[in-house]
Amino acid sequence: MKRRLSHVTPAPNKFDHKEHGMAKVAFIGLGVMGYPMAGHLKAKGGHDVTVFNRSAGKAEKWAAEHGGSHAATPREAAKDADFVFSCVGNDDDVRSVIYGDDGAFAGMKPGATLIDNTTASAELARELDAAAREKGLKFIDAPVSGGQAGAENGALTVMCGGEQADFDAARPVIEAYAKMIGLMGPAGSGQLTKMMNQICIAGLVQGLSEAIAFGQNAGLDIETVVGVISKGAAGSWQMENRHKTMNEGHYEHGFAVEWMRKDLGICLDEAKRNGSTLPVTALIDQFYADIEKMGGKRWDTSSLLARLKR
Repeated sequence: MKRRLSHVTPAPNKFDHKEHGMAKVAFIGLGVMGYPMAGHLKAKGGHDVTVFNRSAGKAEKWAAEHGGSHAATPREAAKDADFVFSCVGNDDDVRSVIYGDDGAFAGMKPGATLIDNTTASAELARELDAAAREKGLKFIDAPVSGGQAGAENGALTVMCGGEQADFDAARPVIEAYAKMIGLMGPAGSGQLTKMMNQICIAGLVQGLSEAIAFGQNAGLDIETVVGVISKGAAGSWQMENRHKTMNEGHYEHGFAVEWMRKDLGICLDEAKRNGSTLPVTALIDQFYADIEKMGGKRWDTSSLLARLKR
């Protein structure tokens, strides 16, 4: 029998304290995404938040800024927490903070929920789900989209995989940093959805880069052109939010190339497993490799235009 999934609906702007109450929360990983996400859990959600970061100074800074607590290990941060969030770099990074004597699993109480916001493999999500169940814990893979600006504004899209009841319990807490949230299916489905998201973005950015390069070579005023075509079928978030900086040759305004390559690698590996063919995605991954060779691994993903204009 097919399990009924929750509808994908916009997240309310504020956590309802009276209805849901305050939760004890741990947040592991305070990078450009995790730092503000943890802040929203404290300020907007009103939760009791303890953070851990491998660079201890950043955790201390966060605690001083937001009034929460910081811990020396993931295990210590996760102790007595109702929900443990992780947002780190890749599969290996997730394993390093979740498993082991000092990992989050070692400190989590029975019935607690691990929510992994890392963009990682669906294989890892299924692995963590199975490991959590063995320990009497719950797990949700919950990668996000919206970039650093979305994290800072508490306006991320969150794609979840897990059990309906676990999602329903966690959703009011996740909503502190989300504008849209949905359950996509069982464990791993959130990561598979994020892969689709990245596949779409890669193609969109390359198309936009080619169009801008074409327009510049043709002598057109890019601002005028985009003002018209962005209102038609060619319009996209990328066009609205990146065309101006791309036209000016500025590439320090979003998700880094090295992280996009990591994500596209995950997509291509999964495609091999499920029999999908991703010719455009594979090609654009190589274009990003070219950008890394140009010294642009920290440029944002719109730098595909820079490659065309070498």
